[in-house]
Amino acid sequence: MEITDIRIRKVETDGKLKAYVTLTFDDSFVVHNVKIIQGTNGVFIAMPSRKTKNGEYKDIVHPINSTFRTRLQEKILAEYENMGDAMEHTAK
Repeated sequence: MEITDIRIRKVETDGKLKAYVTLTFDDSFVVHNVKIIQGTNGVFIAMPSRKTKNGEYKDIVHPINSTFRTRLQEKILAEYENMGDAMEHTAK
């Protein structure tokens, strides 16, 4: 399964949420609302989730192994960093 499109919408707030991501796989399947979060050890991705009756959040979709999760996170965060670089060059 290949990621064929990554679309990132930055969030302009002071909170931990930095952006929302839409992913397309094999030009056939789309996942919306993956989040880029600023954590204490840097940015990371969070899968789309919903709140359960007991107040916990449960992922709606997620990778089933760490290898794919790592690959997914690396691609998304590389694209996110490239956006920042492009915006800096445009502003200068």
